[in-house]
Amino acid sequence: MENFWENEYIHTAGNYSVVILCLILFLTVFELVTKYKNWEEIKKGNLAVAMATGGKIFGIANIFRYSIQQHETILTTIGWGVFGFFLLLIGYFIYEFLTPKFKIDEEIANDNRAVGFISLVISVGLSYVIGAGIS
Repeated sequence: MENFWENEYIHTAGNYSVVILCLILFLTVFELVTKYKNWEEIKKGNLAVAMATGGKIFGIANIFRYSIQQHETILTTIGWGVFGFFLLLIGYFIYEFLTPKFKIDEEIANDNRAVGFISLVISVGLSYVIGAGIS
């Protein structure tokens, strides 16, 4: 049984499964903290929401990429991935705080693509910074 868990295919499938579950959980958290419903807005064709959500998905996956590369066990991978997610979430709140002239969520809900694009870039950029810290 020891060899089963050391098999690279099993290890890869385990990491994949854990990241998918965490991605679903973390996107649910983002859904709770935003004022709009991501998937309803995307279904309506709101490109700003799609860009912001895509940035979050990429950001979470990228953080886990670094975590998987640096850690041998699934538990440490999850731990660092969760920590990285919370840093990404804090970055989201900082972005909202640093734009006092308008509300990020309202602009994205209104399909302001410029705000959605900047949100995407912030999520992607911060995921690289967080990932470098995990390394």
